[in-house]
Amino acid sequence: MRCQRIAEFRDAVVWRARFDLPADRSSAYGWDGQDFEVAGDLTGDLRLAYVSCNGEEVGDMEREGSERNAMWARLRDQHRRQPFALMLHGGDQVYADEVTHGHDLSDGWPDRVPDAPSPEALAGLRDHLRERFFARYAALYAAPEMVWLAARVPSLMQWDDHDICDGWGSLPQRRANSAVGRTLFAVARESFLIFQHAATADDLPPRFTDRTGAHLGWSIRAPGLRILAPDLRSERQRKRIMGPGGWSMMEAEARLDAPGHTMLLSSVPLLGPRMSLLEALMRVIPRMQKYEDDLRDQWQSRAHRDEWRRMLAMVRDMAQRDGHDVTAISGEIHLATRAVMEIGPGQHLHQLVASGIAHRAPPKGWARFLGALASLGEHPLPGHPIRIQPLPGQKTRYTAERNFLVLERSAGNWAAAWHLEASGPTAALALSN
Repeated sequence: MRCQRIAEFRDAVVWRARFDLPADRSSAYGWDGQDFEVAGDLTGDLRLAYVSCNGEEVGDMEREGSERNAMWARLRDQHRRQPFALMLHGGDQVYADEVTHGHDLSDGWPDRVPDAPSPEALAGLRDHLRERFFARYAALYAAPEMVWLAARVPSLMQWDDHDICDGWGSLPQRRANSAVGRTLFAVARESFLIFQHAATADDLPPRFTDRTGAHLGWSIRAPGLRILAPDLRSERQRKRIMGPGGWSMMEAEARLDAPGHTMLLSSVPLLGPRMSLLEALMRVIPRMQKYEDDLRDQWQSRAHRDEWRRMLAMVRDMAQRDGHDVTAISGEIHLATRAVMEIGPGQHLHQLVASGIAHRAPPKGWARFLGALASLGEHPLPGHPIRIQPLPGQKTRYTAERNFLVLERSAGNWAAAWHLEASGPTAALALSN
């Protein structure tokens, strides 16, 4: 085991411990006099857990622990019954929206942005933000339900907007490119690498595609399995979701021969309803315009329609290759749902949405409204209609309950089941074509 000091804060030092475990059998490691068993066999039957949205925008640090982490406790109990080989985190692992509070330069973020702050003031802001990010990550990782799992199940994480700030990348460019915006992004990125990947910008793990870190997309491969996680935030702007680095990564992955099943982690849902109708409605209802950034975050936004088609066509082509299956997995919307896009005779692209594990569900009326919107259908690629469908055993297209997802491979076939806070686990949904 190799231990290295990777970050310092006002009252704490972050150490990284690196060690190797076999990927073809279960094993264990020891730390501080305790042994931790790891179900690390990726070669045959296995189970993966998927979580997202571990927090809330306002007051998350003040929530009562057992209520906040109730679904983490259920996930822990699932691991005790039948262990997970990996835990996938699909974005918003931390809700950093309030880290900007308490400093003159960022108190009004993003509505008020100072024009030309001095270097000394920006240095003070950087220190303030670093300590605030540290406090949130330290509190999250001290939660007993999560820390028990994290010690026994390797985690793979991608980030989304709340790991930076609400709507990052969909905010007006003048704000995002301001000195305050650049400082916020730099500190959020440093914190994401330290606390979600045990890494630093000059020492990225091999799974990251771009060694310069301009974007933070990554992929891993195991027998019959590829987990592919493009970065939908680092290069995002109001009129694009991915930049040159992200597209270069996806094009290279699409060319690879990767037989078996690809789990494509898209932090915002790849398949969804016709958001352009909501965007048009916002133009005539002023009080709804505050939600514009939330809709622009989505692949389905009118601002991203050409880019969305490009991604859908790429994923379709990947899934149509002999011996290749693709499933898209997402979080972000604080609801559970699924979607299907027809990609060929008897072939389908499944989209599974599990969100969130700690964020409380929105009103059921919002879920019903989205369901009504989804009933209109969507077909951005000619001949490949998208349908939003209920979870197994549910009557509505969107389920307004906290949740997490379990993915299971048995005898080479994959299936998925949602675990819902009130309704319990769903029946398994077969994923292989």
